[in-house]
Amino acid sequence: MALIETVLHGGRVIDPESGFDQIADVGITGDRVVAVSTVPLRAARRIDVSGLVVCPGFIDLHSHGQAIPEQRLQALDGVTTALELEAGTTTVAAAYAYAASEGRPLNYGYATSWALARMIELIGVKPDPSVHAILRNLGNPGWQAPASKAQRARIYQRLYQDLADGALGIGILVGYAPLVDPDEFTLIAGLAAQAGVPTYTHARALIDANPNVPVDGAKEIIRAAGQTGAHMHYCHVNSTSARRIDTVRALLDKAIAEGSPVSVEAYPYGAASTAIGAAFLAPEALKLADLKPSDIVVVATGERVKDEQRLLELRASDPGALVIVHFLDETDPADRKHLDRALLYPGGAIASDAMPMTWPGPPPPPMTWPLPPGTLTHPRSAGTYARSLRTLWRERGVQTLPEVIARCSLIPARILEDAAPAMCRKGRLKAGGDADVLVFDPNRITDQATYVDGVRPSIGVVHLLVNGSFVVRDSALVLDSLPGRPVRGSMSRSAPNA
Repeated sequence: MALIETVLHGGRVIDPESGFDQIADVGITGDRVVAVSTVPLRAARRIDVSGLVVCPGFIDLHSHGQAIPEQRLQALDGVTTALELEAGTTTVAAAYAYAASEGRPLNYGYATSWALARMIELIGVKPDPSVHAILRNLGNPGWQAPASKAQRARIYQRLYQDLADGALGIGILVGYAPLVDPDEFTLIAGLAAQAGVPTYTHARALIDANPNVPVDGAKEIIRAAGQTGAHMHYCHVNSTSARRIDTVRALLDKAIAEGSPVSVEAYPYGAASTAIGAAFLAPEALKLADLKPSDIVVVATGERVKDEQRLLELRASDPGALVIVHFLDETDPADRKHLDRALLYPGGAIASDAMPMTWPGPPPPPMTWPLPPGTLTHPRSAGTYARSLRTLWRERGVQTLPEVIARCSLIPARILEDAAPAMCRKGRLKAGGDADVLVFDPNRITDQATYVDGVRPSIGVVHLLVNGSFVVRDSALVLDSLPGRPVRGSMSRSAPNA
């Protein structure tokens, strides 16, 4: 046997798939793990990780911060694969090409975007590989209007072409177009079913929270799974359910027990972030959701919106401006329980919903580090995974360490692996797997980002390897390391006609 290139020696090695949890060596050659052994391994390079945890790198199914600076923050939070699935993009071929030309620290991948396809078709938006085209137009009622049969067919064809070009599924922001015909949602779910890929849905409001929606958001996702057979992934169930999480859990329990292919994700914060022009941030919608204008904070300025009049002014002047929306009080025990009920749903993944940066001036060159003073974003962009480890395991003990690691790695890999076979080599730590490996200090792993300073990196990630290359070494970013690779979908079947 050839000499192993690198051995991570003497750490607590956790593989969430097999249940392996022992002091062991992990051998890496090239971009693969070649051995996990309780007997010391010989290698050209031996790195002592005694006292540290070695596990698969985390897989983020929901990351809108796809540029190099955002991915570096996520690397320091333990992420090795960051995917844009809920909003998605179009064309995905252009998005993959753009990321490859610039380079990425982390593995990357995209769903196709129903919302952007609608924006292109109904209001003439130009395709854009970043999420900014979607954010700028979220509040435009034109893209939310009914689509003609011919327009639906063109939207459908665009989504189909993206799937043929490697999209990882279909992102459906129906919560931002809550009056769209439910039949269109079912049509798109049918396309996903025929292509053998998941959908990733930002749900409409629950009907008991907003009786104006044509269908209950949770029931719509579950019904589409049952009617079409599509794998329906329910995005950030914490923010779309809030204090009604037990109602949603009961619906999910019944559907999953009956065999419906539904999966869920959540993030460990009681505040969301989106564009202020979102339909559900209109004054009348806020009231139905038991929220007030003062629950909204403008990211760029820190302004807390004082009243409905100011909210209307901000929505009219800059509908794409990012805001933070406090939907649960994280310091209140009752609200903390609601958040836990979302985070701890059986089989649920942890996903960040990481946001793009709000820069203090023109965006800096992509390789700039450290970030310019005054750079802002939601703290989930920097701290989701360290916060999950800290709060769910170390401080409160509501889950074991392997259980939290599984929610961050194995479970998201399994959600994707039918559509993207390469994911079968991620989210595990075993011989033959991809060398996407996280080494962290279990006593120090902690989020530092706050709602005031959202870009403070997490601490406690000692080493992070992506495809066998160090992106974090000895707790510091390797600034010239861009080993990220595309994760592409593979359509399993031909799609029907629209």
